[in-house]
Amino acid sequence: MAQNNEKIAAEKFAPAIIDSAKSEEINKPSLSFWQDSWMRVRKNKAAVASLVIMMFMIILAFLGPVISGKDSEAQNVTQNNLPPKVQGLENVSWLPFDGTKTLPNGKEVDYYKQKNVDEDEYYWFGTDALGRDLFTRVWEGTQVSLYIAFLAALIDLVVGVTYGAVSGYYGGRLDNTMQRIAEVLMGIPTLVVVILMILVLEPGIVSIAVAMSVTGWVGMSRVIRAQVLKLKEQEFILASRTLGNSNTKIISKHLLPNLAGVIIINTMFSIPNAIFFEAFLSFIGLGLQPPDASLGTLIDDGFKVLRLHPHEMIIPAIVISIIMVSFNMLADGLRDALDPKMRD
Repeated sequence: MAQNNEKIAAEKFAPAIIDSAKSEEINKPSLSFWQDSWMRVRKNKAAVASLVIMMFMIILAFLGPVISGKDSEAQNVTQNNLPPKVQGLENVSWLPFDGTKTLPNGKEVDYYKQKNVDEDEYYWFGTDALGRDLFTRVWEGTQVSLYIAFLAALIDLVVGVTYGAVSGYYGGRLDNTMQRIAEVLMGIPTLVVVILMILVLEPGIVSIAVAMSVTGWVGMSRVIRAQVLKLKEQEFILASRTLGNSNTKIISKHLLPNLAGVIIINTMFSIPNAIFFEAFLSFIGLGLQPPDASLGTLIDDGFKVLRLHPHEMIIPAIVISIIMVSFNMLADGLRDALDPKMRD
């Protein structure tokens, strides 16, 4: 058998050179909780797209009436129920923005010529039964719906977080009493509360917001209470109590920051719920009263003439659907990003 007489170099037996400075070097950048959460949100394409769409809709809600240059309450009955007509798109046959409408008998007519509307006059979303510009009314109605939703969400946030944190932290007889009150409020149908508010107050933004806030905060308070019951037995809370910190400081400085993710997620889910509930109330006639407009009142007005003038209901229905879907998808993305169980 042949023998291998090749010599191995002595350098290969030398010990490895280890740089102690590089051995403890952190290659991955140090990120805070919120920086890491934002990175996770950015990786969620649906959440990012929803955020962009939501911001676009909010901007349009405030700039739309300015762009149109028309008064939302100005009536011109001679130009009522006009279909949408947009500059530059009126010559595109497959888009419904040329000012024409198909009658029930199948005949297609140019409503703008039929009603003697000037050639340089455009109504981007058409007009309603009183000849008011729908583009302006839709975006002003979006303002009202968003205002009511954010107001109700803010009240739910303040009242629900405070109530749930106090109830869960102190516990005992106080917790038992506060939870029985919450259960009583939860058992009252929200629609009954709305009707009572309308009987006491005039129908409008204030009565709707107050009615939604009377019982709306209960769900938030129960979630916060459950989280506080779990967190208050943690070591960092016991250490803070041992150092002599007051209960108010423990709740504000230690508990609430750790509840921020849960609070944000529940608030984001409460906004589309409030928008839908406001639209529902306005649709059944318990919401805003004319001439004030919200997305719910516009859908109600359009529903009455759906077969003859479908654009009057379809357009506000599309707007409210986009807003609700955007908020819900963004809330889903935030839930995935802020939930510790979803982390690697």
